[in-house]
Amino acid sequence: MQVKHLLLIAILAMTAACSSTKDVVDENLSEVELYQQAQADLDNNSYTSATAKLKALESRYPFGRYADQAQLELIYANYKNAEPEAAKSAAERFIRLHPQHPNVDYAYYLKGLTSFDQDVGLLARFLPLDMTKRDPGAARDSYNEFAQLTSRYPNSRYAPDAKQRMIYLRNLLASYEIHVAHYYLTRQAYVAAANRGRYVVENFQETPSVGDGLAVMTEAYQRLHLDALATTSLETLKLNYPDHPSLTDGQFVPQVAEADNRSWLSKYTLGLIESRPPLPPGETRANQDVIKQYQDAKDSIPSDLKPHDENGDVIEEETPEALGNNEDRSWFSYMTLGVFD
Repeated sequence: MQVKHLLLIAILAMTAACSSTKDVVDENLSEVELYQQAQADLDNNSYTSATAKLKALESRYPFGRYADQAQLELIYANYKNAEPEAAKSAAERFIRLHPQHPNVDYAYYLKGLTSFDQDVGLLARFLPLDMTKRDPGAARDSYNEFAQLTSRYPNSRYAPDAKQRMIYLRNLLASYEIHVAHYYLTRQAYVAAANRGRYVVENFQETPSVGDGLAVMTEAYQRLHLDALATTSLETLKLNYPDHPSLTDGQFVPQVAEADNRSWLSKYTLGLIESRPPLPPGETRANQDVIKQYQDAKDSIPSDLKPHDENGDVIEEETPEALGNNEDRSWFSYMTLGVFD
């Protein structure tokens, strides 16, 4: 049924767009008549016609008694006509021209409301889309605009509604950060995941996502073998969110499975053919390659050129693995056999 509804709405919209004609405003109308007709159009939900009349009223009578009111109602008409950019532009213009107007708080409110509804498009109305996974640009703009309203006009009649919407937007923005952090975990970008989790904990207190942020930090730090930070995050999680889904009988259970770094050959042969053994903690493939190149270069040196002791036996040099400070040596030192150390 939802697909049928979408098709029906699309057909009706295309038909209306093709059959609509530009509203022509009578040039002989007086200021009062223009304003009355614009009000009638607003009452009848004819927002396109109301917009045309309000623009004509403002341009023909810029210093008339209804000029300021026409600018204010033009914001509403554009908002209801699903023209968010025009609505925000009209609101910014009214605020700039009339900063001391008694109804300027209404312009701030409509500006925030336009951004608030900007993401709720045609698909979001009929399809079960998760708004926390979408681009939060409009939500962030709406939050900032409502914040301006509540800070500048705390006693405004629109302030209570703006505060409730700010709570919703704050929760939405925090959930979006958690989704991004989980994506980083799946991509093994553990430092980025930990930073996102910490950002939520530090900037979105009193939101349901704070516990998720602590869980992300714990998991990321465990993957990075930063045991002290992982323990601190886990203890904070247990203390403040003992019922978090990542805790089972007081034990932390990672939400993202550890990545399988085996080669495709090892995966397809179920581990029967291991191309390369798994790396120990703190070891890298690059380090192993450098050590192998060193060993190959050493083995290729003729025995005549190798150092001999007093009895004429070849003196075996220590390998990089046997050196106590091998972790401090650079790849350049390995490649040059330590000549330039």
